[in-house]
Amino acid sequence: MGQLLHRIAAFLGIISPHAHAYPALDITLPGNRQLHLVGSIHMGTVNMSPLPAQLIARLRQADALIVEADITGSSSPFAQDGEQIPLEQRLTTEEFRHLQVLCQELGVDSETFSALPGWQVALMMQARQAQQLGLRAEYGIDYQLLQAAKTQHKAVIELEGAEEQWDMLQQLPEGGIALLHDTLEHWHTNARLLQTMMSWWLDAKPNATLETLPSTFCAELYDVLMHRRNRSWQQKLEALPPGNYVVAVGALHLYGEDNLPAMLQPH
Repeated sequence: MGQLLHRIAAFLGIISPHAHAYPALDITLPGNRQLHLVGSIHMGTVNMSPLPAQLIARLRQADALIVEADITGSSSPFAQDGEQIPLEQRLTTEEFRHLQVLCQELGVDSETFSALPGWQVALMMQARQAQQLGLRAEYGIDYQLLQAAKTQHKAVIELEGAEEQWDMLQQLPEGGIALLHDTLEHWHTNARLLQTMMSWWLDAKPNATLETLPSTFCAELYDVLMHRRNRSWQQKLEALPPGNYVVAVGALHLYGEDNLPAMLQPH
């Protein structure tokens, strides 16, 4: 379905059919607004740096860089949000045993997670998983783009910002335990997904597997973390003044159901 939508959009002239050596789409909005929509990975490997020369050139021509949040600050992404009941009581016996096994593989003491919200445990475990695969935050695509934008003295526009992202996570039901459920259930699938997205940047064949991407979110989480955010970003992008913009969002927002490029088509 993702490739079908892309072909239709290209035919209508909404999205440029030009192929890029990394996951990206060119979208023209009414009112003389050009978007170079880039599928970012928030952590990357050393051989994902420097960024492709084509992307740096597009940024140089742009009026501004648009990102989910400016992550170049030094503040911690997490703040203590009150203690939860012990994690062992929030998970089934099988889930807790699985978590303990994964923590041992990651070199983490599961006790450090005991009183944290479920969403925070999930994100911390996902970050450690990515690190085991050789990914580091300083090689993330959006981080590198932000550094390049500062070097080029480009304006940076946030679609959300860290505070809005923090508020969204805090509002997840039951401390976001569903995100931890999904993380445990799809642990190995998530690792393969990370490797697939890395290949889009390393192999210069970003369109090879778009129709086979697995989903690692339950329906409720997909609505909150993907669909609603895509809708909010659509509205903000459509409100931009005339100009040329490089837009970097998580790669999964470009594909799948209710993806951002599809929302930006005329309606």
